[in-house]
Amino acid sequence: MIKSELIEKLAAENLHLTHAEVERVVNVILGRMTETLSDGGRVELRGFGAFSVRSRPARTGRNPRTGETVEVPAKAVPFFKSGKELRERLNASGDA
Repeated sequence: MIKSELIEKLAAENLHLTHAEVERVVNVILGRMTETLSDGGRVELRGFGAFSVRSRPARTGRNPRTGETVEVPAKAVPFFKSGKELRERLNASGDA
């Protein structure tokens, strides 16, 4: 599901809200989550999971095309840990 599909689904389920209002709410929620993560915080959605930021140290890498070594700078990357309820629902189908 992409963001526009989420907005469409929420708008269809909440007829008392306009499409523009639903879109604004989704954008505010995602914006606040992004803001919190960029400030080094953690976002936890009970039953779904938690988003946090992990830092990766600088390292020496290799250019796959030329084979020469390159320095890869340190960086921050987003990390998601699924919640217990989400894992249980995904594994309840028995397809795993």
